[in-house]
Amino acid sequence: MGGFFGAVGKSDVIGAVFYGTDYHSHLGPKRGGMAAYNDEDGLQREIHNIENSPFRTRFSTIFEEMRGNSAIGCISDNDPQPLLMRSKLGKYAICIIGKINNAEELIEKYLDNYGAHFDTLSGSKVNQTELVVSLINQKSTFEEGISFAQSVIDGTVSILILLAGGKLIAARDKMGRLPVLVGKGEDGYCVTFESFAAYKFGYKIVKELGAGEIVEISTDEIKVLKEPQKEMKICSFLWTYYGYPASDYEGVNVEYSRCKNGEILAESELEEIKKHDVDYVAGVPDSGTPHAIGYARKTGIPFARPFVKYTPTWSRSFTPSKQAERNKVAKAKVLPVHQYIEGKNLLFVDDSIVRGTQLKETVDFLYENGAKEVHIRSACPPIMYSCKYLAFTRSTGEMELVARRVILELEGEEGFKHIEEYADKNTERGKKMRKVMAEKFHCKTLDFQSLEGLIKSIGLPDCKLCTYCWNGKE
Repeated sequence: MGGFFGAVGKSDVIGAVFYGTDYHSHLGPKRGGMAAYNDEDGLQREIHNIENSPFRTRFSTIFEEMRGNSAIGCISDNDPQPLLMRSKLGKYAICIIGKINNAEELIEKYLDNYGAHFDTLSGSKVNQTELVVSLINQKSTFEEGISFAQSVIDGTVSILILLAGGKLIAARDKMGRLPVLVGKGEDGYCVTFESFAAYKFGYKIVKELGAGEIVEISTDEIKVLKEPQKEMKICSFLWTYYGYPASDYEGVNVEYSRCKNGEILAESELEEIKKHDVDYVAGVPDSGTPHAIGYARKTGIPFARPFVKYTPTWSRSFTPSKQAERNKVAKAKVLPVHQYIEGKNLLFVDDSIVRGTQLKETVDFLYENGAKEVHIRSACPPIMYSCKYLAFTRSTGEMELVARRVILELEGEEGFKHIEEYADKNTERGKKMRKVMAEKFHCKTLDFQSLEGLIKSIGLPDCKLCTYCWNGKE
């Protein structure tokens, strides 16, 4: 995935962009970058690997190395950026967030005839930001170029540009799957993915870009270069998993939505859960915790933390690139609280169940530490499709999804014709899938939030939400 933050003001903005970018570190584990502009030095840039050292540490000397009244920063889970470019459109720095599925086709169709060439990354891949630049530069203005790039890209691309001269250009992806917000401060503006990053530095959100909207931002004004389209499909997973709790998207707070989600999930099984004499409700930390709080609030069952994570040195389980190493990190940082585990019936709410690898280890860990029964709930429906619009999970194929694997085990490929039934807990297929998954994870019972319940917890019209990973509908 990734995120970005930019600012333009009448005074130096390096501090705001440094900390604002750092507040997006949960969105990408690989690289961080910053670019700035001032009249004396022109465009400047720094890029660092942040896989084993956080953004704030890697860029701690930036205040001595960079200055400017306008700057942008980004967190990336893949390509190094921002890039500094010189073209017929002028000099500028650019960063993107999103996912491009048809990179090779775009190069062959639009760029081979122009003699374009690209630096090759490991695995013979091209830098996706460089590809976007090449598409933008085919047109005579940024507005035309960005619109063209977004129209031919299969996937999702939001763009932040820092122009030589100090202005910013921000573009939200064509379907609005990712948020792009503009905040106003005392002497300028900021652009951000996460709304709380703006508030922390004195900016008030004054505009949330619409789907496909493009704006130019100076110290004094926001100029709309392209009006937004009416249709929008913002990613529902923002509220379920990867959005930060303090952020608001389309006016809906993440933490509030997650707690409401838990309440709705509990309401759907108030009578059923009484049969299991659950002692404590808990969240699979950290993103499952607010869902669990809502669940506990609705059922009246006490909320507890039967295990905690040691975060001073094991802050993120997804940082290593290999799954085996991520599993080791996840296991190493989990610490039991025995008084809440031994002899207890526990119900855990997880934000989602993708592969199920870490969830099984969590359940086994609880039994190893004396749990009597473990019940698992997912705050979203069974994930049936790999997202083709964003890269918010490391799933590289649909058969990595545990729900798909169980369906294949139960019914072969014929089962994929009945995915809607498997997603519904009230059907025979749905009941069977949940029973088999519970057996695989060694838990007493297992269930999922319904798609209707998830949409209700967000509170936006379903026509404005992307729910592709659950129902395959574009």
